[in-house]
Amino acid sequence: MDTRVIDSRVSDDGATIRRRRVCEACGERFSTIETIELKLPVIIKGDGRREAFDARKLRGGFDRALQKRPVSEEQIESAVRAVVHQLRMTAERELASRRVGEFVMAELRKLDHVGYVRFASVYRSFEDVADFREELDRLERDIPGDGQLTLLGDDEPRPDKKKR
Repeated sequence: MDTRVIDSRVSDDGATIRRRRVCEACGERFSTIETIELKLPVIIKGDGRREAFDARKLRGGFDRALQKRPVSEEQIESAVRAVVHQLRMTAERELASRRVGEFVMAELRKLDHVGYVRFASVYRSFEDVADFREELDRLERDIPGDGQLTLLGDDEPRPDKKKR
């Protein structure tokens, strides 16, 4: 019950604090990991219902969008943490689900373009191929370089590909 902090360090992502402590009674040393518990906003669904934020649903959305894509678990977890961080930073008590979707799309866009388009197709209710084409055109316009998406992680142009 009676301990003293002898060292504190904040994690790289700023989400936790590791404290080294010593028991005043016996001199035993141990570590604790502390997280800040902040209340996340209530999510207002499209039909007006209000739901408590559920990180499992958020993770499920990322998992569905990135199914069979070359994205690591660590990258997905990092993206989920980034969205949760954005939710906390809004300091809103209630937040429209559309806004959460925008946060998710921003993270997916950084991670994987195919996952981004998959998510966008459901999120924006694409109805035909033209909707996909418009989104792909928008994505290509915003990509630096010659507008071409890289495949298989290579940034060098392939010799069999002609320049536009």
